Amino acid sequence: MNLTLKDKMSLARGLAWFAALFSLIVSVMLIANYLQLKSVDPLESPALQSLVERLHDNPNDEVLKENIRSLDLLIRKAYFTSQWQIRTGAYLLIFGLLLFVLAVRYLKSLRPGLEEMESIEKDAFLDKQLARKWLVYSGMGLFILALGAGFLSNNVLDSYEPAVVAETQSPSDVEVIEVLPVAEKPAEVAVENTSPEDLNTKEQAASEDIQKTEPAAEKVDEPKTEPVKAPAKANAAIPSQEQWRANYPFFRGPQADGIAFKANTPEQFDIASGNGVLWQVKIPKHGYNSPIVWNDKLFVSGADNEAREVYCYQASTGELLWQAKADQIPGSPAKLPKVTEDTGLAAPTMATNGAAVFALFGTGDLLALDFSGKRLWAKNLGVPDNHYGHSSSLIIYKDKLIIQYDTNRGAKVMALATADGSSQWETERDARISWASPVLAEVNGKMQVVLTGEPLVAGYDPETGEELWKMDVMMGEVGPSVGYADGVVYAANEYATLAAIKLGETAELIWEDSEYLPEVASPLAVDGFLIIATSYGVVACYDAKDGTKYWEQEYGDGIYASPVYADGKVYVMDMGGNLHVIKLGKEFQLVAESSLGEKSVCSPVFANGKMYLRGFDQLYCIGK
Repeated sequence: MNLTLKDKMSLARGLAWFAALFSLIVSVMLIANYLQLKSVDPLESPALQSLVERLHDNPNDEVLKENIRSLDLLIRKAYFTSQWQIRTGAYLLIFGLLLFVLAVRYLKSLRPGLEEMESIEKDAFLDKQLARKWLVYSGMGLFILALGAGFLSNNVLDSYEPAVVAETQSPSDVEVIEVLPVAEKPAEVAVENTSPEDLNTKEQAASEDIQKTEPAAEKVDEPKTEPVKAPAKANAAIPSQEQWRANYPFFRGPQADGIAFKANTPEQFDIASGNGVLWQVKIPKHGYNSPIVWNDKLFVSGADNEAREVYCYQASTGELLWQAKADQIPGSPAKLPKVTEDTGLAAPTMATNGAAVFALFGTGDLLALDFSGKRLWAKNLGVPDNHYGHSSSLIIYKDKLIIQYDTNRGAKVMALATADGSSQWETERDARISWASPVLAEVNGKMQVVLTGEPLVAGYDPETGEELWKMDVMMGEVGPSVGYADGVVYAANEYATLAAIKLGETAELIWEDSEYLPEVASPLAVDGFLIIATSYGVVACYDAKDGTKYWEQEYGDGIYASPVYADGKVYVMDMGGNLHVIKLGKEFQLVAESSLGEKSVCSPVFANGKMYLRGFDQLYCIGK
């Protein structure tokens, strides 16, 4: 169909009017949203604050705590949705402006062809009035202001950091701690004798009480000092595979994958009667890290606002052999970073190679001690910029301590010499903040370190730090570490996906599922099965090869502790402190259930024919 010149002008005029009105509406909405965000913080909910205040008067009200967690999650979802809408609005405004300009230019190009120009009714919008400078300038100013408001509205979360509301504290006891951000290139430091303060973990944390805190302080650079030479004991021979498996040196076992190479493991106990309980002791300071064990020594860490500490117990008797503080470490922040109560300052699980023990705290302080409690070396890695608190646990490969350090200021994985803390390699990661921990995976006879975060699941050479493969499959605040078995990595996160990645010459996504996703607990892959435990209390079992679901079981309490496999059974600790022992198989079969009588978010640990459990306050040894 051939359009006349008049038809073309009408079409162009209509497009110009549409684009102008559309752009005007979007502009007003963006500016209004920006002014609203400036006047009312969308993340400081009066309803949430009211619930938190009520919690001070009823600290043991579980229904109230669950309401706080639910409302906080709802606020966060609404916030991120609004941010998507704002960004989309800004791009729509750009599109509207481009359409307006093109329509006007096309209209102007048609005007010279009109013979009867004077007979046409003048358009107040598209005629000479358009050339008036005040209209052009005000219109452009409005649109530029709207674009700026749209993009400036995206950074509200940067200043959002929940305050600490301790479960057993009164309002006057609650302390809000300012953040000291991490330096770009933290100096490597080593010093003599000290001991740790406190740290808590997202990976094994129970979301208790949430409240708004102050923005981070200015970044500072850490001073450098000369490293202190480590005693000869730190240079002990690298343990054999049999030695690693005979002990429990890391979070989730000898390869940090949730598999304990143990037989005849304890299944049941009764705290009230003492049946099956060999000993229990109160840990001096709180922490969310799981125990590690080497021969007859068991290690945990704890922290509060006063100190960060490492504790060594005799595994057979529960006797506290020594404790050491992480203090006087060059580069350690003068003011403690803000952390939430469900993460704290002692969240990362420690690591040991049988000669030394290594502890990392939420301040970025890293401490190496020998088995008598003497400091070998210490350094600060840079205060992690983390709005919950740092929680990634440590592992060791040969003579290298491997550390995942994904923060708001950048992501990286590094290796330090176990003997003296010197840097062996450091690899930057194209990822965002995460709370997951490294896992060792043997692929085609060669070991890899596998990490997960947003958006990457990736493998690295533990000798050099070289990135071997990566796959963008994750999103959100990633807490669970990966599961691994038979050449397949299993990565999962709540509001994201459960992804099975086959490793070979390349990494291949072989199946995905989204029915049950964990928030904190890591997937467990063993003997052709995959176990997923969720924060809303569901445990599900899948065929590891194709993702077929075999069974699901729901419990009354959510699960943060990662499941552990031992002796044909899966051990699952829920947040209520109830241990569920399930026979691994295609059908659900409960073996035993027991209760600590206190909350727990720490994974079971197996060594010396015994099971070690950590609650919020007590440490337990279970056995015959």
